Amino acid sequence: MDGVLIHEEVALPGAKEFIGRLQEQDKEFLVLTNNSMYTRRDLSARLADVGIDVPEERIWTSAVATAQFLSNQVPDASAYVIGEAGLKTALHKVGYTLTDTDPDFVVLGESRTYSFQNITQAVQLIDQGARFVATNSDATGPSPEGPLPATGSVAALLTEATGQEPYFVGKPNPVMIRSGLNRIGAHSESTAMVGDRMDTDVVAGIEAGLTTYLVLTGSTSRDELTEFAYRPDDVVESVAELVETI
Repeated sequence: MDGVLIHEEVALPGAKEFIGRLQEQDKEFLVLTNNSMYTRRDLSARLADVGIDVPEERIWTSAVATAQFLSNQVPDASAYVIGEAGLKTALHKVGYTLTDTDPDFVVLGESRTYSFQNITQAVQLIDQGARFVATNSDATGPSPEGPLPATGSVAALLTEATGQEPYFVGKPNPVMIRSGLNRIGAHSESTAMVGDRMDTDVVAGIEAGLTTYLVLTGSTSRDELTEFAYRPDDVVESVAELVETI
């Protein structure tokens, strides 16, 4: 989503046309984001504000993927959550109880209001036996002022304090991709991943067996491609170059 369709609340070149062509051709698709703060309805509205029509059922967040993963592993369990409405809503929808008393899991997501009190409680609950899961491993997130500490950074703090590594569900874990494929009834052989980050989008697509496209409207620049041991199937300036391929 960010870096491919929008950037700082502005639609990127070709984004509206790209989504429109997918819909015109009745192509199954999902818009992915590792951001776990917002509900799918919120993100659909955010895209609509810049003229991109994506219904909420076409949005797949690390929060929704994490909730589905947990529900598949241990149905109707309980969790202590550090995160925002997107993560809490997703867990409620799969039947999870949110509690700070003897939870089955500590689930960490992105927030703009991480508190020492919440982090301390998470450390104590993990130490008491709660299993540790995080929505994604991104260490920083973007803001107009510069990078902000994100889920991966707080996860590192909890790991240092507890000795427990979390299970990260979001990109680059192909679990998020495969769960998305299952949601829309797609097969890896006939599906493409379009992303702006080599270390999350492209590697996740490669590991899930998808065709991969890197767009240069986000995090990874063309000069940085040689830093990685893997390559996308194609590199384009923006999704505008992909409209005619659909």
